[in-house]
Amino acid sequence: MTIQDEKVVSLTYTLQVDGQVKDQATEDNPLEFIFGLGYLLPKFEEYIKGKTVGDDFAFVLSPEEGYGVHDPQAIVELPKSIFAIDGKIQEQLLVEGQVIPMMNQAGGVMPGKVVAVGDDTVTMDFNHELAGKELHFSGKIQAVRDATEKELTEGLHGERACTHDCSSCEGGCGGCD
Repeated sequence: MTIQDEKVVSLTYTLQVDGQVKDQATEDNPLEFIFGLGYLLPKFEEYIKGKTVGDDFAFVLSPEEGYGVHDPQAIVELPKSIFAIDGKIQEQLLVEGQVIPMMNQAGGVMPGKVVAVGDDTVTMDFNHELAGKELHFSGKIQAVRDATEKELTEGLHGERACTHDCSSCEGGCGGCD
């Protein structure tokens, strides 16, 4: 069976960035996902499409194909006061290098890395940690099978299943009809 849309794929991989192993999935703990539903970087899926069990792969994604180029405008200075809970600044969070989940104007959560802490401000970098980096992937296809209807509706691990009153999401959760 070949990798194509709506197939469950199991694979091993090693991701190297700047010559260092950044992430990997092993035979004991492979990456499993439903192909074609947007779980992985589009170019990653393009490179493995059509492969079969036992096929090896190796490719490099440019920053544009991966997590984008480093955007200087994604580094912002925020008032320190927004890190207050019950009027007290959470100083233990404000450490250079610390990644803090922040809420954007649309209500979505995005991780921000503390770059600098001043007396009244905190400078945060909202670029993906791999922005501006070439991603070197290598691995092997372990298994390919048809996704079940339940998996297509709810996701391989239930991540697309609707767990709320669907009248508020207008079908945006993936599990609402």
